[in-house]
Amino acid sequence: MSAAYRRNRPWMPDVSHPAAISSASPRPAASGTAWIVLWALSLCHMVNDIMQSLLSAIYPLLREEFALSYAQVGLMTFAFQVTASLLQPAVGMLTDKHPMPKSLALGMLTTFAGVTLLSQAPSYGWLLVGAMLIGIGSAVFHPESSRVARLASGGKFGTAQSLFQLGGNFGQSMGPLLAAFLVVPLGRPVIGWVALFALAGAATLWRVGAWAEGRRRASKASAAIGPLMARNQVVAAIAVLALLSMTKAFYMASLTSYYTFFLIEKFGLSAQASQVMLFLLLFGAAAGVMLGGIVGDRVGARKVIWFSILGALPFSLLLPHVGLAATAVLTLLVGAIMASAAPAIVVFAQELVPGRVGLIAGLFFGFAFGMGGIAAALLGVVADARGIEFVYLLCSFLPVLGLATVLLPKPKALATV
Repeated sequence: MSAAYRRNRPWMPDVSHPAAISSASPRPAASGTAWIVLWALSLCHMVNDIMQSLLSAIYPLLREEFALSYAQVGLMTFAFQVTASLLQPAVGMLTDKHPMPKSLALGMLTTFAGVTLLSQAPSYGWLLVGAMLIGIGSAVFHPESSRVARLASGGKFGTAQSLFQLGGNFGQSMGPLLAAFLVVPLGRPVIGWVALFALAGAATLWRVGAWAEGRRRASKASAAIGPLMARNQVVAAIAVLALLSMTKAFYMASLTSYYTFFLIEKFGLSAQASQVMLFLLLFGAAAGVMLGGIVGDRVGARKVIWFSILGALPFSLLLPHVGLAATAVLTLLVGAIMASAAPAIVVFAQELVPGRVGLIAGLFFGFAFGMGGIAAALLGVVADARGIEFVYLLCSFLPVLGLATVLLPKPKALATV
């Protein structure tokens, strides 16, 4: 590879150097798909996100116990999600150069510490610390686990990313049920017992990390460089993907942070009934994530992104204006359709920047967390000032930004996506 060629493409790994080859995006199709590893990652992702979703699921309980305002509730989401957002790209960059799959167990242990603190926190300040520890755990877990999922994919990148994210979405949907049937009747300290699942997750991730170290060494010689594009095209495409991720993050933050309050205020539901409705929303999102990756492997990630963002628009516009039954159906549809783009966006971005799997995963998972945290804080202020129903009316127009998908490279420019 000539020096001039490299100067015009500084983000590309230098394949003339063996160390750069080892850091490139692995394409281990010949080794087959390691389904056991993918399922283990998915289950651990489920545990990780159960711990995370408990935070938002118990907001009504915390608001009553600590007399919190909507703005303080939003600040808790901000503390968790922005901590994760700032750290994830840094973790991804570090592990691109020095993969550390066994660090996955450390991330899960940090999450365990945060959730345990939430169960015993005596004041609002300690609740914020617990939320930040959960964010740190997520920052360590997501970039490296996404790399291991790609390593285990056997070339089925979309399906592997979907299965990995499916665990997370299913875990998010379980949080409200645990809150409704365990935390609400038994009290906040029971969260500490639920956190014990994280210890089992840490043990599993240690074994997964050991497998990944062996697979990574075996795949070094066969690692390949992905499709190449001009630098300005890559930067523009990543910017569009970031905008689409921001759109999803803002809308989903309005649902995950304030949906229970919206249902209680508009329809007079009990806290327990509102948690069941939140489960339906998050269950739909989990289904959408799985289908999005599978379909993306067949028809291309770009088409899935088009459908996901714009397809949700008619339903989001209707949502603030319908009754309870229709609200349940529409939120399930919106959650499923918008979530289907999540694996497609990550796979698309990883193909744009070969050899930077951890950085891309950290950027997009972290960016989604960060935007979700900022959105939660801002929407909390708006809800205090204008009411929770106004928040949903405002957010219903966000999917219009999905029109930016037209700016993404077409399949002929980027053959694998």
